[in-house]
Amino acid sequence: MQIGKIGVSSENLFPIIKKFLYSDHDIFLREIVSNAVDATQKLKTLASKGEYKGEVGDAKVVVKLDTDAGTITVSDNGIGMTAEEVEKYINQIAFSGANEFLDKYKDDANAIIGHFGLGFYSSFMVSDRVEVITKSYKEDAKAVKWSCDGSPEYTLDEVEKEDVGTDIVMHVMDEEKGFLEDARISEILNKYCKFLPVPVIYGKKKEWKDGQQVDTAEDNQINDIAPAWTKTPADLKDEDYKNFYRQLYPMSDEPLFNIHLNVDYPFNLTGILYFPKIKNNFEVQKNKIQLYSNQVFVTDSVEGIVPEFLTLLHGVIDSPDIPLNVSRSYLQSDSNVKKISSHINKKVADRLSQIFKDNRQDFESKWDDLKIFIEYGMLTEDKFYDRAMSFFLLKNTEGKYFTWEEYEKLVKDNQTDKDKNTIYLYTTNVEEQFTFVEEAKNKGYDVLILDDVLAPHLINKFEQKYTDKRFVRVDSDVVENLIKKEDNQKEEWSWEQKQELSPVFQAVCPENKDFSFIVDFQNLGENGSPMVITRNEFMRRMKDMSAAQGGMNIYGDLPESLNLVVNTSHPLVKKVLDAKDKKLGKKLEEVGTQLQVKKDEIAALEKAKEGKKDEEIPQADKEKLDGLNSELAKLEEAKREKLTNFGKSNKLAKQMVDLALLANGMLKGADLDKFVKRSVELIK
Repeated sequence: MQIGKIGVSSENLFPIIKKFLYSDHDIFLREIVSNAVDATQKLKTLASKGEYKGEVGDAKVVVKLDTDAGTITVSDNGIGMTAEEVEKYINQIAFSGANEFLDKYKDDANAIIGHFGLGFYSSFMVSDRVEVITKSYKEDAKAVKWSCDGSPEYTLDEVEKEDVGTDIVMHVMDEEKGFLEDARISEILNKYCKFLPVPVIYGKKKEWKDGQQVDTAEDNQINDIAPAWTKTPADLKDEDYKNFYRQLYPMSDEPLFNIHLNVDYPFNLTGILYFPKIKNNFEVQKNKIQLYSNQVFVTDSVEGIVPEFLTLLHGVIDSPDIPLNVSRSYLQSDSNVKKISSHINKKVADRLSQIFKDNRQDFESKWDDLKIFIEYGMLTEDKFYDRAMSFFLLKNTEGKYFTWEEYEKLVKDNQTDKDKNTIYLYTTNVEEQFTFVEEAKNKGYDVLILDDVLAPHLINKFEQKYTDKRFVRVDSDVVENLIKKEDNQKEEWSWEQKQELSPVFQAVCPENKDFSFIVDFQNLGENGSPMVITRNEFMRRMKDMSAAQGGMNIYGDLPESLNLVVNTSHPLVKKVLDAKDKKLGKKLEEVGTQLQVKKDEIAALEKAKEGKKDEEIPQADKEKLDGLNSELAKLEEAKREKLTNFGKSNKLAKQMVDLALLANGMLKGADLDKFVKRSVELIK
């Protein structure tokens, strides 16, 4: 027996291993199994070169769980080690003395694995003793057993072992007994090892017999040694890609497209990315792309490798050139990462462009599911934006699809305003905004459907890039003003008439904390609607954007401001005006006379103040002016109160406002019930 000390002190090495080396203790099994796979592949390589004459056809890694003994054993029939190699690779940590090792890396655990290959030592995270029983492939090599209890002391003995290879026996410590459960080991192996390139065996396959699961004689191989991404695209059919997707995501809907990555210069990168079907509300799960390094699972957090917008995709990326920190779960900053990210960006854009060119009809049929990815990419990646403009589609209310260039040609002549801006009219909900859509179409305008949560952001980006183009929602104004062709507009009413009728209709607008109404008067023609409710384009768009972003936002917290546009040419509106004059004409005339008297007196006093300093103005004049202003305010309030009370009692005014609310889908519950009853009364 040989007794020795590992070339590093226990008070330094093992606390680093157990607390700092790996953030997730599950990793130990991945590291040990990966080492076993490496050893097996090395022996295959030697055999292919004629340096090993033995049998390598049944290469495999076997994981055994012994709950009675409290051990987990990982066995391979790989290259093995001699006693000298055990000394070199296990006892002398990467040929470094204790002081140099710790001085250089004790504060930077992330740098360790890249320099020292400490995967084996992860076994001590869960074990209070680890044994290595190994026999080298070299002729006449003696099998040896290395044993260590987590202190610097170890033993090294010659033992009997028939087959070439290595067994790692981990005696699990009491506080980590959870790893001695069959389900736990299965879960870890399925997570990290299901695509390793060498068969990994764990127990026997089970079958249902006599009301319970029993072992069969067949080995339970947990991994697919040749997953789809390791093959060339020419060797795969559409069904192969779909089957692999089901293997990765058993409960998911069938994907829209896939993109096969296969790069060997200037870096190695393989993988398959899928565009999944997602809902229009953007409720998606990121962390669906799995990162592998030589078929060993690393992480499903791929930010940095994959452009932000493509983290919505599903699939697999495999690259040995991606630099990883000690736990292999977090990326390190590196120029290769940026190159890989840029390549994936370009590859995805090229693939989408090719699909669009090869089968536009199929591309259009999938556009409603696909657009959220493309819009997200255009908003977050300028290079992708430039590439995507060739296949980005606009869809109109007729269900037709257009590229940006095609749509500009369609609307340019008819939808250019007096300031030479091309106006892109759109709706966010065809049913809710149906009346506005129809009025726009009756004018000969085309209307787009922009109904997803990213649309307001994308519209802003388009308007920033194209200053002579504006997007206007169909319900943001009356149809005559959506695309203004000229400045002149005939005024039907005087300013005084509008001032008097505004409180009448304001009085019958619904009181709601979520929105407020501003009464406006426009000549919409005798055949136009008596009243129309519109939403200010800027404010509504800001609110939509804040809703998509979530969190605190000044626009999101403001009540929605709506315009109640009163058609001054409509006979029903004129009927309300006549009723107002008939009922309040004399009273309003009297109040108007009193108001004018007060205004004249105030004007005279204000004129007398001109050119005088404050101390030169008589106190009596100041007091009189204050009194007149107070009286004027009271008269104005009294006038407004009369008009408000008239409005509240006028069923026709209320009916017209409710009609406008109904057209906007805003009349509900008790208000809708009252509207129906009032309608019956008015019909009678």
